[in-house]
Amino acid sequence: MRSDPELIVFDPRGVVDAELKSLAPRFDDLAGLRLGVLDNTKWNAGRLLRKTTARLGERAAFAAVNFYRKESFSKAAEPALLAQIAADNDIVLTAIGD
Repeated sequence: MRSDPELIVFDPRGVVDAELKSLAPRFDDLAGLRLGVLDNTKWNAGRLLRKTTARLGERAAFAAVNFYRKESFSKAAEPALLAQIAADNDIVLTAIGD
């Protein structure tokens, strides 16, 4: 049996060094907005996003619903894709569907 006077415990969470960002302003009403939907290609993400988009569409009449797809869930979206999404939409929906 070990009887060390000092027990060292490592915290597996690590340390996150990131700049705090403010949340984007929220819209009071979704009607008339252009909704961008970004599928990250995770196995169930497309299904989750389609169902969520349909439910949102029952509550708000969007001016447009635009669908986009990343190349791979393990890689960041290309800057050109993100720029297109930002330019063509007022709000964006994305999800992980594990």
